[in-house]
Amino acid sequence: MAGSAHPASGAARAVVLRLDDLSLPPRYLTVPSHLPVSDLLGSLPLPSSSYYLTADGRPLPSSTPVSSLRPSASVQLRLRALRGGGGDGGATGAESRDCYLSMYLAKKPDKADPNEARLSRFTCCALSGEPLAAPAVADRLGNLYNKEALVEALLHKRLPKAMSYIRGLRDMIPIHLHPRPDADAAGEEVRFQCPVTGLEFNGKYQFLALRGCGHVLSVKALKEVKTSACLVCHKEFEEADKMPINGTEDEVAALRKRMEEERGKVKEKKEKKVGNGLSGNKHAANVAAAGAGADKLENGKKGDAASAKRFKASDHAPAHANKEVYASIFTSSRKSDFKETYSCRSLPLGRN
Repeated sequence: MAGSAHPASGAARAVVLRLDDLSLPPRYLTVPSHLPVSDLLGSLPLPSSSYYLTADGRPLPSSTPVSSLRPSASVQLRLRALRGGGGDGGATGAESRDCYLSMYLAKKPDKADPNEARLSRFTCCALSGEPLAAPAVADRLGNLYNKEALVEALLHKRLPKAMSYIRGLRDMIPIHLHPRPDADAAGEEVRFQCPVTGLEFNGKYQFLALRGCGHVLSVKALKEVKTSACLVCHKEFEEADKMPINGTEDEVAALRKRMEEERGKVKEKKEKKVGNGLSGNKHAANVAAAGAGADKLENGKKGDAASAKRFKASDHAPAHANKEVYASIFTSSRKSDFKETYSCRSLPLGRN
């Protein structure tokens, strides 16, 4: 046993046990020389698998006798690194304190600022990311684009899947953004405002686009001035013509539903038009049938279809006229009445 006093069973040796890994002061022990060095830790409640000993910087097997140590030798206790399974998250012996520090102190990517994201939706094209500039358009869900970038993407079929609801020019609504005075000269990011209230077009305030004229006004302006005409061009509009710009999820859902309804009505109208025979082969057949049934006689009265198909001159001979003679004016002489001979074979008579 390690201690300050031992039975007289051989020579004893003084050993310094350093416990730096346990943040404890060193212990000065006198141990019988025949005991193994593992007995130096008899007073410490540590499992043998959690530590090892070193002397002069070299590992010291636990069965090494104390007699092999030099007098007043210094033995260092070292704790073993955890190898996983101990609630440490799967750490390995190759990891050290420096690894953990570098992992937690490493600069993590900054989260997207919601204010910056909101500002970019009101100042930049939703497709190209470039600053909004005239001519600008809005889709049916209230997103803003530079018209040139959107048309180019449609022509080259490079529109993202998220914008597949934009099918052509009919899905673009031209808008008129009112510029802020001297905003471009000052290099400010917010370059538009409400033409009535002067509120900045920066995402902090709600704005509406009038689908009829395309002017963009703040909600506050339309609330303060109760009118059914545009406050800029004075063109009449209905409540359904108000389209929120970069609206909330509920507003976008309502706009999407309205877009689907409008497309459904257009499709239904086309199908009804085809069903009524106003397009395609049915239309051509109806026109031909109507033309055949509209034949009229000279006196302007409708006749039977069968009798109006063929004109007979003998039926319209003047009074006191020979019908056969009158009919011969409009018809060729009958070949059966002409008897062909050798001398008249080459004559054109009767061959008209």
